[in-house]
Amino acid sequence: MKKLITIHTLILFLFGFSVLSGQSKAGFEKERTEISTMLDAFNVAAAKADYNTYFNYFADESTFIGTDATEIWDKKAFMVWAKPYFDKKKTWNFTALKRNIYFSKDGKLAWFDELLDTQMKICRGSGVVEKINGSWKVKQYVLSMTVPNEVVDKVVAEKTALEDVLLQQLKTK
Repeated sequence: MKKLITIHTLILFLFGFSVLSGQSKAGFEKERTEISTMLDAFNVAAAKADYNTYFNYFADESTFIGTDATEIWDKKAFMVWAKPYFDKKKTWNFTALKRNIYFSKDGKLAWFDELLDTQMKICRGSGVVEKINGSWKVKQYVLSMTVPNEVVDKVVAEKTALEDVLLQQLKTK
């Protein structure tokens, strides 16, 4: 009888564990879908030059890091920089080709990386999102241009004159 109770207890424990494990995975799948949908809408808002919608996807305390080494903006500064482009309807059109999303243990923070189809060809977007008042908000977004290994030397040669000045400035600070 003791063996039977032990076996039943073990079975119930394993069943309960698998149900809980399935629920947490399902919870992250729901969150993953929410984040992916939000990031797609974020890109669509930029493509449509919808200034208010685009910037509502950013948390109040957020950072945008662009492709140029000097492009690091808090939300307010990025809004000022971007406003003329949105006003002229000359924004950017990014479409995700592939996206990975990862979560903190408590599921309140997530970070992502994505390959994007852009006017600059393939770029990489990456960032951190946080659930704030029930909605996922961008806390940090980083846009990077990808450089195929076969052409790195050509790209470095092309940007050397421009970035040598910046390198010297950064080294003397």
